[in-house]
Amino acid sequence: MKNLASLDAQSPFEQEATIAAGMHIATAPRSCELSIVMPCLNEAETLETCIKKAQTWLAEAACDGEILIADNGSSDGSIEIANRCGARVVHVPVRGYGAALYYGSRAAFGRFVIIGDSDDSYDFSDLSPFLEQLRAGNDLVMGNRFLGGIKPGAMPWKNRYVGNPILTWIGRLFFHSKARDFHCGLRGYTREAFERMNLRTTGMEFASEMVIKATLLGLRITEVPTVLSRDGRSRAPHLRPWRDGWRHLRFMLVYSPRWLFLYPGAFLATAGLLVGGWLLGGPRRVGPAALDVHTLLYAAVAVLLGYQAILFAVFARIFAMTHGLLPMHRRMERVFEHLTLETGLALGLVLLIAGLGASLGAFIAWRGSGYGPLSVQHTLRLVIPAALSITLGAQTIFASFFLSVLGLGVRRLDIPLEHSGRESVHK
Repeated sequence: MKNLASLDAQSPFEQEATIAAGMHIATAPRSCELSIVMPCLNEAETLETCIKKAQTWLAEAACDGEILIADNGSSDGSIEIANRCGARVVHVPVRGYGAALYYGSRAAFGRFVIIGDSDDSYDFSDLSPFLEQLRAGNDLVMGNRFLGGIKPGAMPWKNRYVGNPILTWIGRLFFHSKARDFHCGLRGYTREAFERMNLRTTGMEFASEMVIKATLLGLRITEVPTVLSRDGRSRAPHLRPWRDGWRHLRFMLVYSPRWLFLYPGAFLATAGLLVGGWLLGGPRRVGPAALDVHTLLYAAVAVLLGYQAILFAVFARIFAMTHGLLPMHRRMERVFEHLTLETGLALGLVLLIAGLGASLGAFIAWRGSGYGPLSVQHTLRLVIPAALSITLGAQTIFASFFLSVLGLGVRRLDIPLEHSGRESVHK
């Protein structure tokens, strides 16, 4: 087995294999109902309090459980405190809030997992609402701080009134999630749900990824009121509101090709086509100004940008599905059943030929018009749509080849052999 200390020299995939191997050797598996996982990076001031509260609750609830500390490289005695208090420690050399929770959850023995920060901002002395909802069959149980209460000084105003509400609203809009507090640090989930979510991020956006993937997978999600208290640390928190807020927003945009590419692209392409079609017949007066071929050119640019954005939306969706970032979608499989490489090539060639034909017509009209200023205006009204058609045709052909390559990973490979039309070969 490779030494965990050599992780920095390894690729991300080698890191994951090494960490998993190290955790497997360090812990002999046993089963229990619940694992309480706490990420830790220099939390010596509050860690013991959190562990003791969790231990007291486990005893009072008569719950067969464990407390697992996912340590992210503490150097202030946190590890010694956890060992002294009887918690199990998993060393996670990959830095990041998400990395600690991911590998901590992987190492957990429980059928259910509850995660919570080890800064004493969440109350581990009463996790019964989470356990009850997990036992009731829910896959992901989210804490909701806005329902449970936020004590004075527990959350900065920009997080409470700007960051969290806006990011949660965006998450609900983009992904149709029912969660109303995307970033609560206290939540629970089943081991099966954790495996299905296949979480990838290592930073603070891990919290958003979990809710988004659970929603996209159709998992059962519910919320319970949770009280957020002022943390018990004397140092500044690891959270960086603006940086981490941007990371959450960036993740949501990347994970939603529709809102990042498709909708803006469709708007641009539609607006460009409408304005361009309006101007093809001649100049149009809007108030004191006259819109002519210059506006027509910008309309063509809008169509090009919009079409490119729509293609990016398709590329991103296919890439995300083939790499496990988004669940497979039957609708996309049906698209590939009908939109073949040959179909795209045919459409691209039609656009190319139409554009070349229009270009030839524009050249003939230009030569026969005497080359005057008015003829130039008229010719441009033909040349701009012709150039647009040529460009769209070329883009369609290139995109068809690229989609054909991406689509190799989308087409189903798990069809039983007896349904492939070759039954007689094996009879």
